[in-house]
Amino acid sequence: MKKLFSFFLFAAALSTVAFAQSPSTIEAAPEAEQTGGPVMTFETTTVDYGTIEQHSERVRFLKFSNTGDAPLLIQTAKGSCGCTVPTWPKEAIMPGESSEIKISYDTKRLGNINKRVTITTNEGGEPHVLKVIGKINPAEKDEGVPAAKPTVISAPSKGGR
Repeated sequence: MKKLFSFFLFAAALSTVAFAQSPSTIEAAPEAEQTGGPVMTFETTTVDYGTIEQHSERVRFLKFSNTGDAPLLIQTAKGSCGCTVPTWPKEAIMPGESSEIKISYDTKRLGNINKRVTITTNEGGEPHVLKVIGKINPAEKDEGVPAAKPTVISAPSKGGR
């Protein structure tokens, strides 16, 4: 009987220790909820080139704002291939401020545009993924203007003047 009583006393003590919470754990939870941090908010997450001709303007701008309560830093921005090149602000975007990301697409390529730009910030969590879409048609040939003839530069002769 004495062994049975000791076993129950030991089990009760063990369960009390296992489920007890320290005061610092209880106080830390509300502080985590109060901190908002930076929040990157885009006007749109799609960069639409529309239907354009080959060799058209290659640059588009995408506006965004920091709607959070801490400075926003863009750590990286990467295109899904070498034909899509993003340029982003390197300085912190303060809460309430806006800025833009420059997207450059190689418009000498023909056909549909279906690319991505992935943006990693100090927000934490998943990166932002922007779509780059559109279509590039061949440039129309101008029939009325003759093609320029190449200029030929000859080397000077060895024999004289």
